[in-house]
Amino acid sequence: MTEQQEQRQNRRIDPANCSMGRALSVVGERWSLLIVREALDGASRFGDFRARLGIASNLLSTRLDSLVAAGVLQRVPYREPGDRERFEYRLTEKGTDLRPTVIALLEWGDKYLVDEQGPSVVVRHHSSEGSSGCDEPVALVLQCAAGHTDLPPASVYRSPGPGARFLPA
Repeated sequence: MTEQQEQRQNRRIDPANCSMGRALSVVGERWSLLIVREALDGASRFGDFRARLGIASNLLSTRLDSLVAAGVLQRVPYREPGDRERFEYRLTEKGTDLRPTVIALLEWGDKYLVDEQGPSVVVRHHSSEGSSGCDEPVALVLQCAAGHTDLPPASVYRSPGPGARFLPA
C-alpha cells in the first residue's frame, strides 16, 4: 500500500454523510420496519396494519405518513361503495428493496433472540403453479462483486466511497 493510500484509509469519514444513518432516519424506528414487513406480506390498508400490529391509530398514522414522505410507501385512493375515499398504502421500489433488510433482522433475531420452541416464522422460496420456487427456507448471503461467498467477518471492511467526506485531521 502506498503512503497516500494508507493516509486516505486512516482518515475518518464524516459520520454526518452516512447512508446507514440516513436509512435509519427513515426506517430505524421499530414500528416503521414492522409496517414495511406487513406490507411485504400483503397488508395495504390502515385497518390491516392496525389489526396485524396492534399499534395505536395515531402512531400508525404518523408512521405511515413518514414512510410515504420518504418514498417507501405510496398512498393510493380507493372507495368502498357508500363510504368516503380512503387510501391504501403500497410499497414503492424503495420499499420493496427493504426485503433483504427485514430478512436479515429476522435471521439475526432467530439466531440470538428466538423462543425455546424455535422461530415464529420461516421465510420460504414461494412455489406456486408456473413458478420455479422450491418452498425451501430463504437465507441471505453476503457476496462480493467477484462472486465470493462465505466471507468471514475479518475479510470484510469499509473503505471510502466516491462520496466520502473526511473529517479534518
